[in-house]
Amino acid sequence: MKVFKRIVIALIILLVIVVAFNYSKLNIISGYAAKNMASSVFIADRTPASIDKYDHNVPLIKLAETEVDQKTKSATSSVFGLMERKAIYREGLGSVLVNGSYDYSKSYLRPKRQTLENNLPFPYGDNGKKDTVFGNVNYKKLQEAINDAFSEPEVKKTRTVLVTYKNEIIAEQYADGFSPETPILGWSMTKSILATLYGILEYQGKLDLNDPAPIATWYKDERKKITINHLLRMQSGLAWEEDYTKISDVTKMLFLSSDMTRPQRLKKAIAKPGDVWNYSSGTSNLLSGLLHNYVGEGQAYLDFPYTSLIDKLGMRSMVIETDMDNNFIGSSYAWANTRDWAKFGLLYLNNGQWNGEQLWSENWVTYVTTPTANSDGVYGAHFWLNAGGKYPDVPRDLFSANGYEGQYVFIIPSKELVVVRTGLAEDPIFNVNEFLSGIISAIEE
Repeated sequence: MKVFKRIVIALIILLVIVVAFNYSKLNIISGYAAKNMASSVFIADRTPASIDKYDHNVPLIKLAETEVDQKTKSATSSVFGLMERKAIYREGLGSVLVNGSYDYSKSYLRPKRQTLENNLPFPYGDNGKKDTVFGNVNYKKLQEAINDAFSEPEVKKTRTVLVTYKNEIIAEQYADGFSPETPILGWSMTKSILATLYGILEYQGKLDLNDPAPIATWYKDERKKITINHLLRMQSGLAWEEDYTKISDVTKMLFLSSDMTRPQRLKKAIAKPGDVWNYSSGTSNLLSGLLHNYVGEGQAYLDFPYTSLIDKLGMRSMVIETDMDNNFIGSSYAWANTRDWAKFGLLYLNNGQWNGEQLWSENWVTYVTTPTANSDGVYGAHFWLNAGGKYPDVPRDLFSANGYEGQYVFIIPSKELVVVRTGLAEDPIFNVNEFLSGIISAIEE
């Protein structure tokens, strides 16, 4: 009995220490758990049990207990009963963390989606895929490379892989619980979607990338020299801390802000525009807010990403979630199934040509793939690059949309390849160089 009491006392002490040490993080922990649960259940149609077992079974997040309410389409999380947070799902807008009260009966605007033909094959429609066999593709070697990506599931944690060659799907594979229809959270792949909207606006003549950012309060100080180009290249010179392991600018924005376009807007300049490169999710959400200046407010704003890009590509599964103020969270929260993520990559492989329509200028791909100064060749304009040789056995012309925990859309123009990989582990735990070089070796010259 004495031993049992000592164990109980020790566990209580340990619990007190853990809570005390991480109390300031509880808001972030329960916020993350509630938001991810609500989105995964109501967008991806996954079960709460699978989300707890796989997605939330990581340090700190696994401390949260989350309940799902199907009636109100909400998820509520807390840590040892402390710091309760709720996320609610709104049709067309995704899930959002509630700050303060929320009226479930109120009406709200939502994007008006376009009705498109459904009898076309991939990539222009959803009617399966063409049965195309390329004589120069070693399908056995290709399958071996994909099988390796799914090996060691507790380590590599791959969920989906899709490979297209010359605009045709030549391989795709899904882990248990996932299918071609399952929407996947792209995390920061959303940034590349957002940047594309600016490429479309430029092509439509609605902005010049070298225009100053249209923020009146910046015109009074040194920030008036910050351009749209600086923002797309993460070269604004504004203060920002992108650290997900603690209370930082990015975690406060994602889990505490009702208007996620504001945090970066309010930051002071710590360098001249163009002098430093500093990866900032706040910058992406600022750009998301600035879309209002070019496309309008309300319904016009909510419709623009869909009418100008998403629905044109037939990416029916894609949803970009919004914050409490109905701004698109362009830094992090786009969902789409693997085939729809591949369509986005194919649009770039074909330099903006889609089903007979040109969506951006001929120079746009060159722009986003030109290395940004001081990024060591790894970053262009809201796209990641291999210009610096990060992946030594992969062509240098590779560029990609990358997301947290290893979400990738790789575009390799010289090989006519688009490769999508999603999962819960990123490079170097999931070895990108090995994965891509294995696929490339299956394409015989």
